[in-house]
Amino acid sequence: MSKGTVVLAYSGGLDTSCILVWLKEEGYDVIAYLANIGQEEDFDAAKKKAESLGAKKVFIEDLRAEFVEEFIWPSVQASAIYEDRYLLGTSVARPCIARRQIQIAHQEDAQYVSHGATGKGNDQIRFELTCYALYPEVKIIAPWRIPEFYNRFVGRKDLMEYAEKHGIPVPVTPKAPWSMDANLMHISYESGILENPKSHAPAGLYQMTKSPEDAPNSPDVLEIEFKKGVPIKVTHVKEGKSKDTPLDIFSYLNEMGGRHGVGRIDIVENRFIGMKSRGIYETPGGTILYHAHLDIETFTMDREVRRIKRGLGVKFAEMLYNGFWYSPECEFVRHCIDKSQESVEGKVQLSVFKGQVYILGRESPKSLYNEELVSMDVQGDYDPCDASGFIKINAVRLREHHRLQGEHRSKH
Repeated sequence: MSKGTVVLAYSGGLDTSCILVWLKEEGYDVIAYLANIGQEEDFDAAKKKAESLGAKKVFIEDLRAEFVEEFIWPSVQASAIYEDRYLLGTSVARPCIARRQIQIAHQEDAQYVSHGATGKGNDQIRFELTCYALYPEVKIIAPWRIPEFYNRFVGRKDLMEYAEKHGIPVPVTPKAPWSMDANLMHISYESGILENPKSHAPAGLYQMTKSPEDAPNSPDVLEIEFKKGVPIKVTHVKEGKSKDTPLDIFSYLNEMGGRHGVGRIDIVENRFIGMKSRGIYETPGGTILYHAHLDIETFTMDREVRRIKRGLGVKFAEMLYNGFWYSPECEFVRHCIDKSQESVEGKVQLSVFKGQVYILGRESPKSLYNEELVSMDVQGDYDPCDASGFIKINAVRLREHHRLQGEHRSKH
């Protein structure tokens, strides 16, 4: 008698293959679901493998276009960056993957969902908060938090033995001594030999980006056109080649950034769960867009609106990192950020070269830059005498502060 149907977020790797078989052993009907969000993967082989392991159904879902338009673009508009450095490539993918998992669970009348995220990390939170938000009655099976599972599979060796016993194909090549998560936006590397924060990343670690020292000796100059804070076209200035669909734009920027070694970072960050972890990330296209968007935004957005919007961007990055994409506060902040982007349009020219992004110039029909007003050579509609009063008014507070300090000092 089946305990019910479970939709498993399945990667085709050792962990989730073992979890698939274990769930069947526990008496569940398993539907395997694999999201294509731009990672390098043999999806046909993964599908055949899941079927051979006894999955009742296998869903391979191509989510790349919606991942860019509905998740990456709002992050670009927000200039979302966690703890000043991390562009959130893993965080932004989780609500996209989990949303489709829940749609499949509804469609297949499954009352359970499952995933292979560890009990110490952020991903369990991101997956499950999305699942509970979109399917409040859902029951979640998280094997790495179930004592009889994690006590049975203490290390990789136990998983390998279980796999051999149950006819699960085991990867022939030895696994890299670190954990990787890849999608269209980035690749992250953590754990294993990277757990010592002092040890340098091995040279062969990076997969999306060339080392800047091996990058071409001449820059590639690109023009990115924005409308409402999102890119609508990218053009290679010299070659005249251009891309104008979200997925093509982002993939092309990845290619350009990757070839010049743009977007590598090595950081220690604060996980939501309360511990620090060391992560190495490469986000080539996302890094180019971060710089380009920042430039066109400051060119077209009112100073005070931007000051508020920057604060919202920091809040948004924290909510995204912590798994609250589908929270009322995050919906509210996304709405405000979206509103702030109405006039963020124009073209930015930049060069990518040896690991760096250099802004070269910009133009916009919505520009707030007034050449005559700011010019050193033209008076324009501005009376310099007004500055005297402006400065004196701003000095009132400073004079008072230092007057009080002087009185305090003379008493002592």
